[in-house]
Amino acid sequence: MSKKKITGGSHLVCSLVQRHPDWRIINLDDLDYCCSPKSLESVQDRANYTFIRGDVCNSRLVNHIFNTENIDVIFHLAAKTHVESSFETPSSFQRVNIEGTRVVLAAAHQARHQPQRLIYVSTDEVYGASLDEVFDESSPVRPSNPYSATKAAAEYLVRSYWDKYKFPIIITRSNNIYGPRQFTEKVIPRFLTLLQMNKKCTIQGTLPKSRHFLFVDDVINAFLLVLEKGAVGEIYNVGTGCEIPIMQLARQLVKMVKNVPDSEVNDWLEFVPDRPRVDLRYPIKCEKLQYLGWRAQMPWAEGIRQTVNWYQDNPNFWSDTSEDRGPIRNELEKATNE
Repeated sequence: MSKKKITGGSHLVCSLVQRHPDWRIINLDDLDYCCSPKSLESVQDRANYTFIRGDVCNSRLVNHIFNTENIDVIFHLAAKTHVESSFETPSSFQRVNIEGTRVVLAAAHQARHQPQRLIYVSTDEVYGASLDEVFDESSPVRPSNPYSATKAAAEYLVRSYWDKYKFPIIITRSNNIYGPRQFTEKVIPRFLTLLQMNKKCTIQGTLPKSRHFLFVDDVINAFLLVLEKGAVGEIYNVGTGCEIPIMQLARQLVKMVKNVPDSEVNDWLEFVPDRPRVDLRYPIKCEKLQYLGWRAQMPWAEGIRQTVNWYQDNPNFWSDTSEDRGPIRNELEKATNE
């Protein structure tokens, strides 16, 4: 059973459906503004795939699913993840990220057919920012924005079910995921979409922010390895050494999309005011996951090439939004370097 909202959600669902025809995959999703049914077109007619449109916070619905289906594994990815929006509407992040997790845990725990694993997908942002310290799974949790605070709170809920009931949970904390089909509020698709609209890449502030970028296929492989070999009750960082300064990222995408000489790249960059609190970088180490046999396989140059090509080949993927989910919002005009 997979509940998706973040970039990797639809990729995970498609991977599970295609790799495991003998498994039945149930996908619960409310199709929020950052989701598109088109992301799942490749599996929508598969016999081993079931889609349920619904809210992860709807305890009656979630309980019904667990009481009528023999759920063996839960990948809990449902979350609001846009940092800037979390400052504007923190209560909605608390509802989905914390209450939604509580609903899933309670339903899974009381189900007649006891699940074998619940994998909770968290974020490197729960550690807070660091200039020189590299975080491992034992590092203290110091979230610095409403989004990461709700993810940390949800982690504590998940851990409590292991501590009290020995309910078989595993937590992952990953770097920034990128790749095809990512919604346009995230930094790479936002830059690409702005450039395709002949608008400048807007960069928040002048501080030297950077992010570690992990290609979506690599993180899916990590999730599946954790399911197969991960130890219950444990946390696994999913990290990459690919740290890219946001300024370098913008310049690289300008050259790839606009094919301009270095002397004209700055013409496509615009600096805008920073938000009150911004983390410069989130370095993590992932020896525990590597010990299980995982390594990031996609080089940055190839991953970003595939991503750029996909957005160029699918320029209207996110513009054809239905009325109930709303059009692409003004976030493209905002700067959000997450």
